[in-house]
Amino acid sequence: MNVEHLVKMANQIGSFFETMPDHQQAMTDLISHLKRSWEPRMRRALLAYIEEQGGADLKPFVLEAIRQQPGKLQ
Repeated sequence: MNVEHLVKMANQIGSFFETMPDHQQAMTDLISHLKRSWEPRMRRALLAYIEEQGGADLKPFVLEAIRQQPGKLQ
């Protein structure tokens, strides 16, 4: 699994949801989108990247959303 590609995709998706006026709802919607659209191994690889490397290349919005609801991506 290419983590760099996953980070790029997560950031692109996050850019879309970040424009929503309700910040909390936008983060919930981002997580829901990743849960519906990404296969489990993609989500696990992204979570492992955050746990092992801190997620420095993720947009702050994406990182915040995932850190608030990590269990929903599993």
